[in-house]
Amino acid sequence: MKLESMEMVRERREEPLKMTRFRSSYHVIILHLLLLLQFSYQLAYCGYIVKSLPGFQGPLPFVLETGYIGVGEREEVQAFYYFIQSENNPKEDPLLFWLTGGPGCSALSGLAFEIGPLAFKIQEYNGSLPDLVLRSWSWTKVSNIIFVDLPVNTGFTYARTEAASQRSDGKLAHQSHQFLRKWLIDHPEFLSNEVYIGGDSHSGIPVPVIVQEISQGNEEGVQPWINLQGYLLGNPSTDPTEENSKPAFAHGMGLISDELYDSLQKNCKGDYIHEDTRNELCSSDLKSFDELISGINTAHILEPKCEFASPKPFVASWRRSLTAKYPRNFTHTHLALPPLKCRTYAAALCSYWANDDNVQNALNIRKGSIGTWHRCSFNIPNKKDIPSSFPYHVNLSRKGYRSLIYSGDHDMIVNFVGTQAWIRSLNYSIVDDWRPWYTNDQVAGYTRTYSNRMTFATVKGGGHTAPEYKPEECFAMYTSWLSKGSL
Repeated sequence: MKLESMEMVRERREEPLKMTRFRSSYHVIILHLLLLLQFSYQLAYCGYIVKSLPGFQGPLPFVLETGYIGVGEREEVQAFYYFIQSENNPKEDPLLFWLTGGPGCSALSGLAFEIGPLAFKIQEYNGSLPDLVLRSWSWTKVSNIIFVDLPVNTGFTYARTEAASQRSDGKLAHQSHQFLRKWLIDHPEFLSNEVYIGGDSHSGIPVPVIVQEISQGNEEGVQPWINLQGYLLGNPSTDPTEENSKPAFAHGMGLISDELYDSLQKNCKGDYIHEDTRNELCSSDLKSFDELISGINTAHILEPKCEFASPKPFVASWRRSLTAKYPRNFTHTHLALPPLKCRTYAAALCSYWANDDNVQNALNIRKGSIGTWHRCSFNIPNKKDIPSSFPYHVNLSRKGYRSLIYSGDHDMIVNFVGTQAWIRSLNYSIVDDWRPWYTNDQVAGYTRTYSNRMTFATVKGGGHTAPEYKPEECFAMYTSWLSKGSL
């Protein structure tokens, strides 16, 4: 028998010990990796399923998720969202990313006043928590919807630094694009769903930019790929020249006389927005115009003009300096509520509800992240670094994306006359000419479709925003368009 050397014996005896050490180290490394992956997932995925809400009787009959997604170079902006799964077929139904206008109006406005499944019960406020009820014509019956609080310092979205609290239309567009890709990474089950970007009012500026950024990102191979199909906008701000349509709208609605309208056209030559080029006659006519419409509710010219009420402004941490610099429009702790008949009454109820500690706990709001919640924060400056979204509509038309532009026809803030003007200037041929569209065998509005796959529709009796005033009609319009049918 061949004798083993002392070195061979030593190696043979140490081999089991080496394997034990290797296995021990291997297990430690695997454990560390698992912990790291779990920690990374927890950092990335910040969503919570909300099964019930204060003010709503019983469990929620739909899936609601709330959470934060960090956006910006160092995730300095923590963007809060409400995600509601489709009540029909979440795996197959489209995914709608929705921005409320303002800029600076909370996503809760879109959810509770426009297209979501909840609404506030309109009843006299007695100091208790306002009640929530189900909305019959929620767009979540046919689509998944992400409602996002953007720009920064909107709703429950907050900034970690004062520098990150700066607003601009460009930042809003970029952060929205970043938000959506990160959200899809956290929700891979929706990666194959068709995606639409939507919003109303001021969102008419950033939404086309967001769509273009997503499209370019897809072309450049940015991951995850987004199954982008198109966009939809309600009474959207698009270009400053839209303001020139207000006298024509007011005249058509019988708010000003033929003589004043003729004089405005003659003396102002169709330009009502450039003060530096006005002559005395034009200025005089515009003063008369302003006086005549001063008693009109421009959001809906048939409804009463009501004051708005809001709780006191936020005063949390370093944001005190922001509040001092940009004080809110309403600074009293207790304000007289508007009359119960006013639409703004529901907005006041919304503020009481969203500022309740139990509500914020149910929504999983981070403690100390904001002070007082406000439905809209119009007074915080927003840099208008996108002067017009019209060029983006031009580009998106060339790319062939579907679009739906709709207008509540009694809205004077962003009226349908101005919207039709910029749509016509795209110079696409008409494939389905002006005609009525119907719900319940009644005319719900008028529509026209163009060869660039853009559909324009008026909502008869709608205001700013249309689904708030005509929920059934707007649901029918959305459902038809989403299914790629004609209105």
